[in-house]
Amino acid sequence: MVASKPVDVGDLAPDFTLPGTSNKKYSLSQFRGQTVVLVFYPGDDTLVCTKQLCAYNNELNQFASVNAQILAISAQDIASHEAFSAKHGYQFPLLSDTEKTVASLYSVVGLLGLPRRSVFVVDAKGVIKYAHRAVLGVTFRPVSELIEAVAKA
Repeated sequence: MVASKPVDVGDLAPDFTLPGTSNKKYSLSQFRGQTVVLVFYPGDDTLVCTKQLCAYNNELNQFASVNAQILAISAQDIASHEAFSAKHGYQFPLLSDTEKTVASLYSVVGLLGLPRRSVFVVDAKGVIKYAHRAVLGVTFRPVSELIEAVAKA
């Protein structure tokens, strides 16, 4: 199901359930009551994605201090995510959206069929409070900007 208009700030975030690392399934709705930072990234073990997720992982204490859970989503399978996560010691789940169903719900599928580097902050009630969809994806949103968005959520 593809949304007729892209979801944006003020919209209820589309719920989803995806398989993730640690052999678990994750749903957005299971995190109601806390803020979620949804991070869509193009691919495991790519230069910018690795830098981005490592930056977020290195500053997890900042996200924890504002009661925010990071969920990182890309189209690779669980085996790829497990290897990528183990290699870098990520302390947040990587979710597998191989059919790009969730990426489509959030209107982040790019021209080449890859998820565009995008970040959404979803508040404790499930409402999108921040949305950024990168055009090229060669840079990523800094931790300070995301913490500020979470603080306002």
